[in-house]
Formats: sequence, C-alpha cells, structure tokens
Amino acid sequence: MDRRTVLKGLAGVGSLAATGGLSMPAHSQGAAARTLRFVPQANLANFDPIWGTQYVVRNAAALVWDTLYGLDATLQPQRQMVESEEVSDDGLVWTFRLRPGLKFHDGEPVLSKDVVASLARWSARDPMGLMLKAIQNELTAVDDRTFKWALKAPYPKMLLALGKNSTPCAFIMPERIAQTDPFKQIPEYIGSGPMKFAKGEWVPGAKAVFEKFADYTPRQEKTSWLAGGKQMLVDRIEWVVIPDAATAAAALQNGEVDWWESPITDLVPSLKKNRNINVDIADPLGNIGSFRMNHLHPPFNDVKVRRAVLAALSQEDYMRALVGDDTALWKPLPGFFTPDTPLYTEEGGEILKGKRDLAMAKKLLAESGYSGQPVTCVVAQDQPITKAQGDVTADLLKQMGMNVDFVATDWGTVGSRRAQKTPPGQGGWGMFHTWHAGADCVNPAVYNAVRGTGDKAWFGWPTSAAVEKEVTAWFDAKNLDEEKAAVKRLNKAAMEDVVYAPTGFFLSYTAWRKDVSGIAKGPLPFFWGVSKTA
Repeated sequence: MDRRTVLKGLAGVGSLAATGGLSMPAHSQGAAARTLRFVPQANLANFDPIWGTQYVVRNAAALVWDTLYGLDATLQPQRQMVESEEVSDDGLVWTFRLRPGLKFHDGEPVLSKDVVASLARWSARDPMGLMLKAIQNELTAVDDRTFKWALKAPYPKMLLALGKNSTPCAFIMPERIAQTDPFKQIPEYIGSGPMKFAKGEWVPGAKAVFEKFADYTPRQEKTSWLAGGKQMLVDRIEWVVIPDAATAAAALQNGEVDWWESPITDLVPSLKKNRNINVDIADPLGNIGSFRMNHLHPPFNDVKVRRAVLAALSQEDYMRALVGDDTALWKPLPGFFTPDTPLYTEEGGEILKGKRDLAMAKKLLAESGYSGQPVTCVVAQDQPITKAQGDVTADLLKQMGMNVDFVATDWGTVGSRRAQKTPPGQGGWGMFHTWHAGADCVNPAVYNAVRGTGDKAWFGWPTSAAVEKEVTAWFDAKNLDEEKAAVKRLNKAAMEDVVYAPTGFFLSYTAWRKDVSGIAKGPLPFFWGVSKTA
C-alpha cells in the first residue's frame, strides 16, 4: 500500500487527543469564537525574520511587526506605518514621516531612531537593502516622527523595497533589538503589529500563541494583503503544529482546529466532502519548486555538475510527487519567473524541455572530475513540499551515479543549517529543497533566489556576473519592453550558470471550517479581517 492510499484511509479518523497530540483546552462559547486555531505550514522553530527567510517565520512576523509600506493585491506598495513621504527632484533624498500614535507592545512609542536601526539591520541581509546600502549617503532620524534617507544615486524602487512581502521584509523593531548583529538572532520579540507574541506560551514543535494588541491603530483604508487596515477580529491566534497530515486533516474535520494553511493534495478530496469545510487554492500566483545547490563547495561548485542536474531532472516527476496526478495543479517551468505574469519567459530554458538526458548528465559529471564524494542532501521531513521533492532527488542523484548522503531532518534545522558556509562534511550542506511563492518571483527586485551576488546572495551563494548585469538593466529599464528584454537575458544567464534548478510550478490548497470567514487569497495567510462564529 503506497503513501497516498494510507493517508486517504487515515484522513477521516482520529483526533489530536486520540493520536497523542496537544490536549485541547476547554473554551467557553464566547472565548472559542475569539480564538482562532491555525495549523501552519511548518514548525516555528526560530523567530527572527531578518536573520532567516523561511516563510513560516515571515508569516508569524507579519502579525507581530509592522512595515513602513505594504504590498496590496495588485503588487503595489501602499503606506502602512508611514503617514507621508517626499522625494527630492533629483531623486537623491527621501524624507518619511511616521503616523502619529504608533506604539510597540511594551508601551514605548515607535520613533524614527527605531526605524533607522531596523532599516540598517535589514539592509545588511536583503538584496534590495544591500543595493540601497551601496548608494547610501546617510540614513538619519530628523525628529521623533521623521527620518531621511540620502542617496548617492536615485532609487526609484524605494517604496517597493520597504513594502515587499518577499523575505526578509523590512519589519520595524525597537532600536535596542534592531541593534542585534544581523547575522545573529534577536533576543526579544517586541513589535508594533496588530498581535503580540506570547513568548511564555511558545513551545517550538508544538505551538505558538499571538494575542491581540489593544493599542494597535489600524489604517482606515480597506485591507488588501499587507496594505490597508489590519483589523483583528479575534483576540487570540493559536498556531498548532501538526506535522502529520492525516492528523491535521482529522483535527480540522473534528473542529479541533479552524484553519489548515497547507493541506496536502492527497487529502483534499476527503476534506471537500465534509460539509463543514471550505477548500480553495491558497494563491493563484502559485509556487516555484527549488533544488538549491551550494556553489561554494564540491560537487556543485562546478557548473558542469549543476548542468548535469538540469539535464537529468524531470519536472514532471517532482510535480507529480508533490501534487499528484491533477495536471491543473502544476505545469513545467523552463525558466525562473512566475507563469502568466508580464515578465515570464522561457529564454534559455531548452535544457529543461524534452526527454531527460541521463547520458548527458553522466557525461557532464565525468567531465567535472566528480569521483564519488558524498552529496549531502538536507531534506526536511516535516514539510510535505520539501519531503516530496527530496525523495525524487535522492533517486535522481543515484541514477546519475552520485553518492547520496541523505540527511532527513526537520524544517527548522534546515533553516539553520543552510546558513552554514562550512564544507558539507563539517556541518554544511550540498543541496536542500525549498519553494518560492509566485508573488516573490514576478520581477528581479523581489526575487532573492535568482540573484548571483556571491557571498551576499541567498543560501547557496551563487556568483553570476551575467545575471547581475541584467538585474541592473532591469532596474534601469524605462518601459515594460526594456524590462522584458532584460529579464529574457537574465533568465538565460541564470539557466546557463544554474543559480538553482527549478523543479516546476505548482498550486497549493488551504482549508478552513465554515464558521470562519474573511480568509483572503495571497502568498501568506492574512489573519486581519478573519472572524469566527461560536
């Protein structure tokens, strides 16, 4: 009996209590309606949204910390913490003024000095932040509510940089916390967002709790993704970590949890049959699967080995392992950008098309001088997206003649280990799997994973002067046609240098009980505007 058959059989039985999961506290009818119980995509193992870039951390951080701007559903930045902004005629000086009355969860006011320290820490880790840092004259507080960013060259994408939802987001923290080394984790979790983090109730691997911040003042505009008024209609959000999919499905059907962020495709049919549950595509912009290689160490520091992977890799194998046989949920992706968006291109993607060429892959491996050294594959087993891809990869690399060192671990450990630049045999890694939200892959500005900035690039640290040349060309483009031309060249360069291997494009589901309303589609779970009836 295969995995899918087992899961389908288990989906409707059991409960958290019956399967040895968390005990379910008794709530009065009113308290139950004010508490939203949510099953996140993975365990919240660490909680620093600048130090790490895992989506589960970003999603939790969006509750606790606020941003100066927020992207709306049209991917346009809108004011959030900012009341107004001005830019000089030459584009070199940006002056921002904060909304009045902003407070941190410890009761202290949000001041310009907090913003300056937060942006300094963020800009040391984020690609757009690094671009700003490279052309910065000064970033200073003018008064308690006004700060100024003076540049050596214009940066027209400033508001996008400050409001994007791709990780790391420019979250604003108290100065004392933001002064933490950006390559070390913060010691406190104090923000000014709509929910406070209940650190005393945090049990990594089991639960995380967020409580409504009474002094939060939402904007008056209609909410849209990370923009507009973040009206919290529940008093408490409990993240219940349930790694086992069948247990999560049973908990949702039994009413023990209210919302399951990422149900696996195998269990969706049984969920759809339950009259108390809604199931829908979480985000029409979808996701891009990623086979991420370490460019610093053998064997993937050799481009021939990376190209060997592209020659042998079957995106259909990956996607069917991930979402099953419903072809409406996935499509091949001979490129890096989100399908059906203005900049999508397949330029240079021929190596991912047509019949897979295992003979060519073996030839490239031989030319690289690969001699059987272990390939350390760090694969999270508690994250279905990574586990499914990892199983395919282990088989693929063995077929290519590579010596697979398969490290089965959890997603939190992957998040920590992938930051290590030491050799694979000394605590480092050779490859890992992840995915990128389609909203983060619509243009080079927000697409960290496609960049080729070497030591300052995203995990794997690819170096590609050809990619970076076209990133600059895209930023300098004067119209959409020039942007498209630059991205075509960028896509080809990224494929030739193999910054990473895309495993395909796929859609994911989300599921919630029908007594919950206000759930919006998008690249992350938006809790504002979500309500629950008793």
